Amino acid sequence: MDIGVLAPEIKSERRVRDAAPTRRVLVVAIMVSMVAFLDGTAVNLALPATQRDLGGGLALQQWVVDGYLLALGATILPGGSIADLFGRIPMMRFGLATFGTGLLLAATADSPAMLISGRVIQGVGGAFLVPGSLAMINSAFDRADRPAAIGSWTAWTASAFALGPLLGGLAVDFLSWRWIYVLSAIPMVIGFALTFRLCPMPGPPERPRVDIAGAALSATGLAALVYGLIASHRRGWDDPLVIASTALGAAALLGFVAWERRTPHPMLPLGLFATRNFAGANLVTAFVYGALTMGSLAIALYTQEVAGYSATVAGLATLPSPVMSFLFARRIGGLAARIGPRIFVTTGPLLAGFGLLLIRPSAHGFNILTQLLPGMIVLACGLVLTITPLTALNLSAVDPAHSGIAAAIQNAVGRLSALVAVASVGLIAACNFTNASFARLLPVSAVLFFIGAVISGVTITNALPRRAAT
Repeated sequence: MDIGVLAPEIKSERRVRDAAPTRRVLVVAIMVSMVAFLDGTAVNLALPATQRDLGGGLALQQWVVDGYLLALGATILPGGSIADLFGRIPMMRFGLATFGTGLLLAATADSPAMLISGRVIQGVGGAFLVPGSLAMINSAFDRADRPAAIGSWTAWTASAFALGPLLGGLAVDFLSWRWIYVLSAIPMVIGFALTFRLCPMPGPPERPRVDIAGAALSATGLAALVYGLIASHRRGWDDPLVIASTALGAAALLGFVAWERRTPHPMLPLGLFATRNFAGANLVTAFVYGALTMGSLAIALYTQEVAGYSATVAGLATLPSPVMSFLFARRIGGLAARIGPRIFVTTGPLLAGFGLLLIRPSAHGFNILTQLLPGMIVLACGLVLTITPLTALNLSAVDPAHSGIAAAIQNAVGRLSALVAVASVGLIAACNFTNASFARLLPVSAVLFFIGAVISGVTITNALPRRAAT
């Protein structure tokens, strides 16, 4: 990476730190991230009502979710790199404006095609939101204060994640499915307005050199790979389209790595992965988020489809995690900054895995208070020990000039591992959700957590990060 290109960005980031109170930066980052979290958790509850209104059958319901994920997966790495080059605040505004355009299309959709188009546009905008907000925190806060700030970000966004289903259910039952998108617009408008309270970041005096070939290869590779994973749910892994899409994605990503190794101005400086903590944090992210997705999906399906509880009760059973995050995430972030992240990102996944093993299905009646809630509390304790230190570790391992791409990489890794986990649920459950299949899924999820803990113990260090080569 050309240092001359990065110098204006670094100076601009220092202006943000000097001229804008860090609390204001944190508020903006939280509001921006809440846009994505509220929308992502509320939309699923609106799918039946959406299908009844617009038609389109199951295909519409699937693509309302998959269209967003596909666009997000394809653009998240280019989005992080572009934000590093052109400035986090201007690109965050672009992401919010794009996301808002998608919200408007979705809220006023009169056909399945219009709704899906809106969701795709939302996915493109979303690629600049969560990674961009984390990158802004990384640039605005000093290294000692950064984990606590990320802890506050985690606590509030986890609360939004928990409120999403509740607000979505109320909107669908008492208003309309279209209000799902209206509600998501509220934090978007507030966040967009608040960005103007921050010090503007002037454009670099020299024209940034954008790695167009790298962006095209990464977008093609991620889009094809994500599509293959999504299509495998419906078509199976032996379907020719799934095989071709997955092969194309793998080939494009290999081509992306080869290109980034030889281009003088790479979108993704591969030297980042030479930093032990950065490589370790992303490897741990893959296993932790895969385990969390598989375990959460298994619990949600089992409590409703087998145990017979309502969606509301099943949703309430997930509250220990956001409650624990809201109460303790900032404190855990501060502790991790003082004593180092290694103990947290090692013991946290271990505790989360043991929490899943405490949950036991029963053919003679499943009591959600005695057979589910204790395990969910232990799982929540493990997650609150893991998520904030892991996110802070990923960002602190790189130079602030690379914060955008670093956050984008971790988000891409987490989402891809989640998609693989979802695709694997059907295989492990043998397409038949019973007490027996639930009993198979939870140990597999626990093992993924345990592997993440082992990787943390082997790769993560508490030493000050060595800046990656550029």
